Amino acid sequence: MDKVKVLEMYLPPAAAPLIGRWIDYFKCEFKVSRNRNSKFGDYRPPHGGKGHRISVNYDLNPYAFLVTTVHEFAHLHTWNQHKHKAKPHGTEWKANFKKMMQPFFEQEIFPFDVKRAIVSYLNNPAASSCSDLNLYKALRSYDAPKPAHLTVDKVPMKALFKLNNGRVFRKEEQLRKRFKCTEIATRRVYLFSPVAEVELVEG
Repeated sequence: MDKVKVLEMYLPPAAAPLIGRWIDYFKCEFKVSRNRNSKFGDYRPPHGGKGHRISVNYDLNPYAFLVTTVHEFAHLHTWNQHKHKAKPHGTEWKANFKKMMQPFFEQEIFPFDVKRAIVSYLNNPAASSCSDLNLYKALRSYDAPKPAHLTVDKVPMKALFKLNNGRVFRKEEQLRKRFKCTEIATRRVYLFSPVAEVELVEG
């Protein structure tokens, strides 16, 4: 199957031809990966006889998949230019990420709210798009709805919620960017990101 046709299954279709050309131009092994909770994508430089390798989680919505893909290609491009001399998310990577995002702005691939969040993020891109809450929320708003799930910032104070593994917590208070929550079974306190997905416990 033609790689552009495969990419169209995961990306906004208008973005697929350019990503396909990047894969060829950079001679990159591009893999659609299983879900990884710790990261959306990954770049590995040439090593042990293998060339550039990029993987992106299969279950991202098309806009999140594209942002992650450009993020990883910016790592590849930076490695080609500077090898190990550049910091992973230093000024060289930021400049490449901005430059490589530009064609997709010109094609008007992104909805207005996502584009605005990306522009704000591009002023000082962080290590990961999910560490920028504004961009993360804009991208997440295009996810397919998950019944019964909501983010921690939407859980009422003192309400109970549970994780996928069944552990139950009470939301206590906000500490700067995170929420202090007490696990019911152990009474231990944990800090939760406002965008962590949980399920409300009806009580």
